Amino acid sequence: MQSALPSHWTARSGLLLATTLAAGCATAPLSPPPVVSSQAVESVASPPAYVPVVRYGRYTLVELAPTEAQRNLLLQVIDVAIPDTLHASVGEALRHVLLRSGYRMCDGHDADALLTLPLPVAHYRFGPVVLRDALLTLAGPAWDLQVDDGTRRVCFTQAVPDVPEQPQPTTLGDTDDRIDTFPSAGEARP
Repeated sequence: MQSALPSHWTARSGLLLATTLAAGCATAPLSPPPVVSSQAVESVASPPAYVPVVRYGRYTLVELAPTEAQRNLLLQVIDVAIPDTLHASVGEALRHVLLRSGYRMCDGHDADALLTLPLPVAHYRFGPVVLRDALLTLAGPAWDLQVDDGTRRVCFTQAVPDVPEQPQPTTLGDTDDRIDTFPSAGEARP
């Protein structure tokens, strides 16, 4: 019995060795190294731009630069609910939206027609939305937004509508056009 064990182990070892050698012989030929241009080597070799960061917690690095919304206050994201009053106007809503934005309404009387309009129910809740989009939505398409960044004032002027060109009137004697008439609701149709 003891003589059968070593041959059994030898057969298994031999089979394992043959399988390993056969797998090792099936390698692909080596390909030549890729060609790297000198321009790519220079860009890899140049040090990255310095970005000041501070570590918060174990895995969080925060860049030490103001966000775009901090640079341009009209890009700040707001989430506003206008107080539910029975007589809310567009002017009250605009002032409420601008309350903590850093901007205020201008003192001009050009937009009195806008500011006294009643506030639609759909405008009682805004957000999250960019401040500029909220102001444009509250004013509507008939008004243009004008911002004075020096004094941080927001003004609205009435937009000039695009008037399509009117066709030249023609006289009935010049053309053979017929005027079609349609029966009224009470008349019978053929």
